[in-house]
Amino acid sequence: MTATALVNVAELVTWEAEHPIRHHAGVVVEDGRVAWLGDSADTPAADEVIDVAGGTVIPGFVDSHTHLVFAGDRAAEFTARMAGQRYEAGGIQTTVAATRAASEAELARLLAARHRELIAQGTTTVEIKSGYCLDVAGETRSLQLARSLTPETTFLGAHVVPPGWTADAYVELVTGEMLTACAPFARWIDVFCETGAFDVDQARAVLTAGKAAGLTPRIHANQLGHGPGVQLACELGAAAADHCTYLKDADISALAETSVVAGLLPGVEFATRHPYPDARRLLEAGVRVSLATDCNPGTSYTSSMAFCLALAVREMGMTPTEALHAGTRGGAWSPAARGRRSPGAGGASRPGGAGRPSHVHLAYRPGVPLVRRVLTADRWRPAAELPDCPA
Repeated sequence: MTATALVNVAELVTWEAEHPIRHHAGVVVEDGRVAWLGDSADTPAADEVIDVAGGTVIPGFVDSHTHLVFAGDRAAEFTARMAGQRYEAGGIQTTVAATRAASEAELARLLAARHRELIAQGTTTVEIKSGYCLDVAGETRSLQLARSLTPETTFLGAHVVPPGWTADAYVELVTGEMLTACAPFARWIDVFCETGAFDVDQARAVLTAGKAAGLTPRIHANQLGHGPGVQLACELGAAAADHCTYLKDADISALAETSVVAGLLPGVEFATRHPYPDARRLLEAGVRVSLATDCNPGTSYTSSMAFCLALAVREMGMTPTEALHAGTRGGAWSPAARGRRSPGAGGASRPGGAGRPSHVHLAYRPGVPLVRRVLTADRWRPAAELPDCPA
């Protein structure tokens, strides 16, 4: 085994029950997993020693909701929304047309570049959905490409209804031939349960079929208005109900009584001008909360978990520590074995200006490239080594 030790860590975020945040710490990583934590002076010998020089080490971000397999651009739609046009689910069709038209080589290039962009900003675990082809061959191709980068792949054939189909007929395709083709390349199944996409009965049919095929349900729920998505997630024991923008007391109670994670995606509210979810209300009710980017070309074209943390602190009532927990441990409740430490030790941040560096700087200094090194499953990589991403 190859071991790497980090020493002189001013702040080490561990989320351990007794020592969630350690100071003057050291950490040893063996073959991509944390093997030892303690005082810096007691750090065991290792094959490689990295002096963090008073920096901060955090767990890698777990981005538990992304749509990275796509082609095309929807900047015009963003511009229109900033001028007051309301977001509607139908805009997805623009991306579907561009993604269907792209070659596999082009999609692979774009996906790899976006994946590198996430890693460079401290994300070590990422979930990737299909959903921008809406036909059997294209959805299968999308999942095969995603599976080459992560085991956390989600079949989202039920994103919207493609032109020329009725919703019920398309659900039959999704739960039949498309599911059969896609299930071998997916771990999760998802559905957009929303006005303009799929109603609760159609969503239940999709998720139930996915469960029967060995996939774990998750759901796009309560994004554009109050709806049945969160209740359906709790009914079926889904891993996560993502968005959760519009919730009633009964929804929060249902989430608190189950292990369903409320996945909050503040980049969406930023880009669509919808109200932000009330994270404080969820946390005080005892609901498990995660933060993710929802990286996609239409409603949240960001790969920055730090940006999402800053929005959660500024707009959603979270403390910087709660936001970091939701973007790391909270995400791991959803796309990995619940509560398991995400692969890698995460990132070593640059000193945060005057005073002792802290995880708080992730939200305090949004947009500043604080990540210096990222440990993925293979090795520590300086962020500067990671290739540039597409414009």
